Amino acid sequence: MLVPLTREKFEQLIPLIATGHQYEYYWGKPPDILKRLLISFVSVIILNLIIKKLIFGDNPIIFCLEIIAGLYWLWGPVYWASWRNRGCRKYPYSGFWRGEVLDRYLSEKLIGKEETVNDRGQLVVVENKERRLNIEVGDETGFTTTLQVPLQREHKAIALGQIAEMVVMSDEPDLSVISKVTDIYIPGYKLWISDYPYLRRDLFADASRRLKSYDDDPPDSPERSSRRRRSYDDDPPNYPERRPRRRRKRR
Repeated sequence: MLVPLTREKFEQLIPLIATGHQYEYYWGKPPDILKRLLISFVSVIILNLIIKKLIFGDNPIIFCLEIIAGLYWLWGPVYWASWRNRGCRKYPYSGFWRGEVLDRYLSEKLIGKEETVNDRGQLVVVENKERRLNIEVGDETGFTTTLQVPLQREHKAIALGQIAEMVVMSDEPDLSVISKVTDIYIPGYKLWISDYPYLRRDLFADASRRLKSYDDDPPDSPERSSRRRRSYDDDPPNYPERRPRRRRKRR
């Protein structure tokens, strides 16, 4: 199922300013915080020793810039999350997508390398790898996409055939070409699958409940009955062979 979203609703789901979850994502781990503190310190030194003393002298503008630079460690996550949101908001068309989990499997991602010396004095390169979950979702049109995220304990609840929802973005008015997708929501378990939390989760979950309530209403006509989707408690379906029909593509 694909339901077009109005521009107003889309901008509510992916706001211009970072949400709490997005700020937390870019806040990062202690090494990330130390890196921002170092950038703040160096920026203040440059403004104070070079620009202030050699060029402008005492200037209220330079003083304000020093305060802004000194607090970069605090506002940096807001800036980077907002910049990432802007990359989604550039797409003129979007839609609420509902499909099913087609596959899930594990992989490893190289996140860094460390060089150390063993007991024999030999240089040894240690690779730091992170276990990742790959989840493939698709719908009846043949559209599929795969999202890779860090593996978490709650991912054990994911099973084939579960309802999966997300927001898709496109440059085409009919959403025939999908250019970007967001994090995935499994409404049956209220489970979010994401690396970066693009969406306002409270608003998206509310939209999901509204659409589910609409689908669960008693059918008013044979046509409505034929369009009615299965509930979240149904058994996983037997996937039919994909038919050669017009399909949405992801760039």
